[in-house]
Amino acid sequence: MSTSSSSSSTQGGDSGGGGAELEAGPSSSRSRMRSSNGVWPEPFLEALAVHVAVDASRTIGRLAAAQALFNIFQVCSTWRAISRSDLLWQNLARSIWNVGDLVLRESWREEYVYRHRTAAAFRSRRYEHATLQFVPTDNNDDGLSCRRLALSDHHLAAGFSDGAVRLFHIPTRLHLSTFYPQHRDRLGPFSSAVSGIILFHARLVFATLDGDIHMAAFNGFSPLRRAHLGDVVNDGVLVDFGGCHRWWVGLYAGVPGRAFRIWNGETEELVSVGGRLTDPEAVMGWHMLTELTGIIGRIRVVSGDMAVACTEDRVVVLHLLSLGALEEREEEFQEGIVVGAFDAYNDFAMVPDAQGAAIVRRVGGMEEVCRFTMREGVSFGCMNGGYGVTWGGGVIRVWDIERGQYLYRFRERIGECNALIADERFVAACCDDATIHLWDFGAQ
Repeated sequence: MSTSSSSSSTQGGDSGGGGAELEAGPSSSRSRMRSSNGVWPEPFLEALAVHVAVDASRTIGRLAAAQALFNIFQVCSTWRAISRSDLLWQNLARSIWNVGDLVLRESWREEYVYRHRTAAAFRSRRYEHATLQFVPTDNNDDGLSCRRLALSDHHLAAGFSDGAVRLFHIPTRLHLSTFYPQHRDRLGPFSSAVSGIILFHARLVFATLDGDIHMAAFNGFSPLRRAHLGDVVNDGVLVDFGGCHRWWVGLYAGVPGRAFRIWNGETEELVSVGGRLTDPEAVMGWHMLTELTGIIGRIRVVSGDMAVACTEDRVVVLHLLSLGALEEREEEFQEGIVVGAFDAYNDFAMVPDAQGAAIVRRVGGMEEVCRFTMREGVSFGCMNGGYGVTWGGGVIRVWDIERGQYLYRFRERIGECNALIADERFVAACCDDATIHLWDFGAQ
């Protein structure tokens, strides 16, 4: 890479501390430039590079950060030398791609480049499609309905109406194991249906409509155990469940004033109960135990120790650090919300309404980031850090949620969809014949 040809720039690689010498301008003498500017240390240049790249990602889009970095590295050889700093790429990966751990590549620079290429593939529809197969365990599998999907870097988990959670290894596309909730007396035929899955590292946590929460480490050393015994009579029906390694959050319907239950995900301790979000849906909640009704509500845990939940007419933001006192921020949507197409990722939420519009909002203050108009008939949706994915009429479509633009549709038609999920690399969907489809944008 060549250095800048401007007469106001010089290479400062021999200046002390590995910094760069900043010059005043073409009309100044060389001695004046040295005396007035001195050396810019590497930590300063790294901080500048992070600031410029993050600013570009927030104002233009995450893919724009690469061009901003390229411009910085072209200033001179010393500025280009900071590109070899692993700390720089770690900060960039965390700030732009929200990557907390180095798991996919051997260095932070490789991790950043990989994430950028994957996002670029997402934008240009470069993917590999596969279906995941599993062997039925009994004669009732023909009538199974997939209720939830969860993704991690190397695994996919699918939760079904009979309470089973099937775990797949994504690199090999193999079905690894099936987890069944512990048997106990049920209040209805679907009380053991899976209502939410948390999947991270080698840990699986899932909940069922009756309020039971089970967990297992799928490295072969920890059997499935019940971490929480649900009390559906006093708490209501656990209609959705989500979280991360730090928090578990359950959304309930059926008992007034008990819409949310929050656990510490590390200690499994219950830390908060309350909320009235689902009070109008109490009767619908009880019906879920006996019939597979529509989706009552959604709950998502996002960055900043917050959770965001919705029903068909309201969105509530929870601040999870307020232990013992549930803090809520509520907003009503007169147009109605398509609950199955609602999703949140990092610190953004996609709120599709019944009129065919979808608004992307920043969760903290619910301010609008962008909006786009969907095709009619959208009933499921999900999102990652840069793209929204919707299903309607047998077609999966992708939207740029940084600019509010429609991009393309998937080549494959999958029939009736009953679960849809996306992360930064994959999109997964399950249709009514229990076939699991997987689209991989990171097969590079």
